[in-house]
Amino acid sequence: MKIRKLLPILLLVTLSSATLAQTAVEAEPSDLQKQLEKLSSGAAALVAMDKRLADAPEGDREVLLFRRDERSFGLLLDLDKVVRQVAELPADDPARLEVEKRLEESLHGAGDAVFRLLDDVDRRITTYNEELESLSGTRLIATQSYISSLEQLRIRYYEGIVDITEGRKLLEIPVDSGTRERLENALYLQAEKLAGYLEFSGQALEQVEIRLKEDPANADLDATMKNMGSRHSMNLQRLKAIVGLMERLDLDDAAYKSVLLQQGDSFSLRTLESGVVMGLLRDGLASLRAAAVANGPDILFRLLVFVLILLVFRVLSRLTRRAVSAACDRPGVSMSTLLKDVLQSICGGTVMAIGFLMALSQIGISLGPMLAGLGVAGFVVGFALQDTLGNFAAGGMILIYRPYDVDDFVEVTGASGLVKNMSLVSTTITTFDNQTLVIPNSKIWGDVIKNVTAQRLRRVDLEFGIGYGDDVELAERVLNDIVSSHDMVLPKPETMIKLHTLGDSSVNFIVRPWVKTEDYWNVYWDITREVKLRFDREGISIPFPQRDVHLYSEQA
Repeated sequence: MKIRKLLPILLLVTLSSATLAQTAVEAEPSDLQKQLEKLSSGAAALVAMDKRLADAPEGDREVLLFRRDERSFGLLLDLDKVVRQVAELPADDPARLEVEKRLEESLHGAGDAVFRLLDDVDRRITTYNEELESLSGTRLIATQSYISSLEQLRIRYYEGIVDITEGRKLLEIPVDSGTRERLENALYLQAEKLAGYLEFSGQALEQVEIRLKEDPANADLDATMKNMGSRHSMNLQRLKAIVGLMERLDLDDAAYKSVLLQQGDSFSLRTLESGVVMGLLRDGLASLRAAAVANGPDILFRLLVFVLILLVFRVLSRLTRRAVSAACDRPGVSMSTLLKDVLQSICGGTVMAIGFLMALSQIGISLGPMLAGLGVAGFVVGFALQDTLGNFAAGGMILIYRPYDVDDFVEVTGASGLVKNMSLVSTTITTFDNQTLVIPNSKIWGDVIKNVTAQRLRRVDLEFGIGYGDDVELAERVLNDIVSSHDMVLPKPETMIKLHTLGDSSVNFIVRPWVKTEDYWNVYWDITREVKLRFDREGISIPFPQRDVHLYSEQA
């Protein structure tokens, strides 16, 4: 095919006019002149290559044709640059008017020439595809590669025609309706072909992948998978390029964008236009209706089995909790409330989890990938909840070592009160003025824990002072009588009543009876009250703190 026949006006008008070049230089002395010179040299090179093609050996023709195609496309790009530079000139510039007049003819001729080149490319692709069946080995691979290059070249030619169309718009030159219609039809045809290839190869890839999972050691399947995957990826990129050209021409491309999304194209906001979304929704609804009609009874039966399994295991979970609770409450079993709650939760939750997994398996959900996903999600959640896991670990230590239990009176982290609730994360304490404190277990375990009620018996520590002028023996007898007469004071261990210290203002006795832990405060308050009343009756004073001050006067 003669290149002079393909690009007649492009060579004749745009490149050979010295007047045009001179006029352009006056308006834009550097860039435009360089572009015109580049166009001229490129056209001359194409003419020379066309002459060589006529005499080239048959084995070298395809290589030379490919080189010619590449240079032809480069010439189109250079023409597009000239058009865009001219469009930047003022509308009333004489240079622009002169160039536009000549470019109108060139652009029309270039469009027709590119379509002829496209026809030649299509013919060569068809010829090589027919030869593929008889080829093998290296020759087959080389031919497939060449076909792929020609297919890519075809798309580049489409880009060139779109550039020419846009160039005419920039220069306000009317677009030839025939050229426009031919371009649209060609783009729609290529888009349909590529979409069909993608849908077919996508289904085939799924089948090969399933077979490869069943037989992972099959080298032939693996090679087929890689080859089909490569072809699928190339067709995906070609359809993406075609869709891009359709966007530039404002053509309806929603159906092909849907194919791109379905076949694994990367997500972008531009892709998700209203037409694409509606198309995907329509396809999805159609698939759901078809699936419902074909598999409706089976789906309903599986859902029913799913619900029944969950209900059965929910009942089993409750029975398991009750059984664990009864086992923990048996005589002779010493166990903290927290440990009981944890055991009940673990056993009941385990039964429920088993039931849930069984239910999922009945509706056809594969458990392996789900469990793997849960493992990954657990790692991420664990990393994000480090503090909570620290509290959880501290709760485990409290569960094992049992420093306190529910209803114990404790002093932790500067707070004191009764333990009302325990979990693996926190401990709830109610103070004596009825405030509720929720303290993280990590704070408690990392500090001193004082369990006031941990022991069955407690010693009540009291101290009373009498005046230096009072009868020590009488006071001792009164204290012994008060303590021995109280019915909550235990005989064993023995009560200690001793004269303890000689203070600044008083003679101090210590009184230390032993009581049951729950009677501590009653005994404390009763003895204190009775000491005051008996000391008053016996005439024994309880002195105030006092200090003697001696004044000395300095005599003159």
